[in-house]
Amino acid sequence: METLIRRAASLLASAHRLVILTGAGMSKESGIPTFREAQDGLWASYDPQQLATPQGFRANPKLVWEWYQYRLGLVEQAEPHAGHLAVAALEERARGAVVITQNVDGLHARAGSRDVLELHGSIRRFKCLRGHRGMSMDDLAGQEGTPPLCPRPGCGALVRPDVVWFGEQLDHVVIQRAFVESEACDVMLIVGTSGVVHPAASLPYQAWNRRARIIEVNPVPSELTDLAHVFLQGPAGQVLPNVLTAVDDQRTVR
Repeated sequence: METLIRRAASLLASAHRLVILTGAGMSKESGIPTFREAQDGLWASYDPQQLATPQGFRANPKLVWEWYQYRLGLVEQAEPHAGHLAVAALEERARGAVVITQNVDGLHARAGSRDVLELHGSIRRFKCLRGHRGMSMDDLAGQEGTPPLCPRPGCGALVRPDVVWFGEQLDHVVIQRAFVESEACDVMLIVGTSGVVHPAASLPYQAWNRRARIIEVNPVPSELTDLAHVFLQGPAGQVLPNVLTAVDDQRTVR
C-alpha cells in the first residue's frame, strides 16, 4: 500500500490540472445515508418516484418537502471527515484543481474546497417552480405553508429543494464545465463513487481518453477501477490523509 500511495502522490504532486471526482462513499463516511438507506422507519413504504420526481412533487408537495427536510436534518448533523479535509488541501496545493461531486450535502465547501461543481445540486439550497434560485432556509424563514412559497415579490410559487430529481436534466452549465475540466485535466482522483450513475460516470472516461492519469480511492473496486493507473483500496478518511502527507513529502524533497 505504501508503494501505491507514493505512486499516487507523485502523480498528484506533478499535476498541472487536477480533477477530484467524489461520490456517495464520501458522504457515507460522514454518517449520511444514501437516498435508499434513508428510507427507513416511516419512509420505508414510499417509492422513490413519490419522493424524488417532479411528478411526485406535483402530486404531494407536502410529502416531498417533509422528506427533504428529514434528509436535510441528517446532513446538518454531519461533519466533514478527514477525507474531505484532505481533498480541500490537495485542491489548495495543486496548480489548477476542481472538485466535481455527485453529493448534495455541501460538505466539500464546509471542509474548505473553493471550486466545487455540484452535479446533482444542493440539499441546502432551494428554488421555486417559477425558476427563482439560490434561496437558503434563512430566506424562507417566516414563510407559511409546507412547502413554503417563494418570498420573491410578486412570485408566491411553491419552493422545492434545488437538487436534481429522477427524470430531470443536470444543470447544463455545471455538467458542461465538468466535461471540459475532465477533458483538460492531466490527473483525475476518483473517490467514493461506484461509477454507475451517468453522466458522472462518463467523466473518468473523458479524462482517460485524453491520457490523464487516473487514481481511485474506494473501499471496494468499482466500475471505474479498470481505468485506474493507481487503485488505493480503503475508506477516503483513512487513505487520503496518507496520500496528502506523501504529496507534501515529495514537494519538500523537490
